Amino acid sequence: MKKQEIDHILARMLDTYDNVSDLNITVGKPFQVETSGELAVVDMDPPFHEITPFQAEIFALNLINQNRRLTENLLLEGSCDSSYELPGKARFRTNIFSQRGNYSIVLRKLATKIPTCQELGIPGSFLEMAEEKNGIVLITGATGCGKSTSLAAILNEINDAKSVHVVTLEDPVEFDHPHKKSTFNQREMGEDFDTFSGGLRAALRQAPKVILVGEMRDRVTLDIALSAAETGHLVLSTLHTVDAGQTVNRIIGMFPPEEENQIRTRLADVVRWIVCQRLLPKVGGGRIAAFEIMRTNLRVKDTILHGESEGKTFYEIIQAGEAFGMSTFDDYIVGLYEQGVITQETAMAYSSRKGEVGRGIDAIKSVRGEATTDIEDLKVDHEYGKGLKK
Repeated sequence: MKKQEIDHILARMLDTYDNVSDLNITVGKPFQVETSGELAVVDMDPPFHEITPFQAEIFALNLINQNRRLTENLLLEGSCDSSYELPGKARFRTNIFSQRGNYSIVLRKLATKIPTCQELGIPGSFLEMAEEKNGIVLITGATGCGKSTSLAAILNEINDAKSVHVVTLEDPVEFDHPHKKSTFNQREMGEDFDTFSGGLRAALRQAPKVILVGEMRDRVTLDIALSAAETGHLVLSTLHTVDAGQTVNRIIGMFPPEEENQIRTRLADVVRWIVCQRLLPKVGGGRIAAFEIMRTNLRVKDTILHGESEGKTFYEIIQAGEAFGMSTFDDYIVGLYEQGVITQETAMAYSSRKGEVGRGIDAIKSVRGEATTDIEDLKVDHEYGKGLKK
């Protein structure tokens, strides 16, 4: 299988469906793509009913293209990350991994156009994040929920408004930012630096005002990021957590217990925003992002310093901070339901606290004059208990 054949297959996979986000190559299955959150089979000519182990390995070796680092990572660690370009058509973030003695490949399609906050329809709080002068802004959520896209939109706002030096550390580079008002230096892991911690340590000597770290993968990287934020840099990064409270606890848990008080103090001083994302299926197809947004204030700082307690949880602080641009997942999801963007079933399935969302939906239904229960013909039994002997 030659590179031309690889490119032909990838092009065919892209063109078969709309809204393709991932290409999936797995032994024992045909070629598949993920479209609107679901896997779909791609018809090939000649047909591939089941990809063989040999075909998957040849495909993987072509994507690696004799890169020594990637080959070593695949053999020693069982997986490797790289980027791949389909000339004139698309760029991909590629992960090749071994499973049960075979190789599987997932190619994430990277957007070529840098999105704006207005185009994404994301909350106005993101514009305020772009105005921060220092500190840490974290975008969290599961893999594939759009964290990189949200960060790209924030960087685009900075690029439009500020004349600053921006250094990005990515694995791989996803969005190619042009030089507008800002000057961008985008570094790719494996090509320009070896580890996030090493790249971040070097970035502190490159006179940036804004630093993007693709992912906080370990304690060393996080420690350097905290130091960067403490010395006047704006640090943007991602974590794999489900909500704001878990994000704070995850960061503190990366450090040994004897350093907990110190880390809580440092974190309280530098955290500016924590945003968590989930992608929900829309009515009529496609997906839409839901957000939990926590902005630092005195209550947030105090809770980071001393931990959550009854009546003083991050969820309750966010719920009470709507006027300051904060929002819980549940409130945001109820808003999407009210707009008719998602169904009631979707709202309940993706909620953090089903009771909160259920009450919100019932309130909306009451205003609309819709039934809030499917129980019918309820009657009061006036004779109940009258026949009992005293």
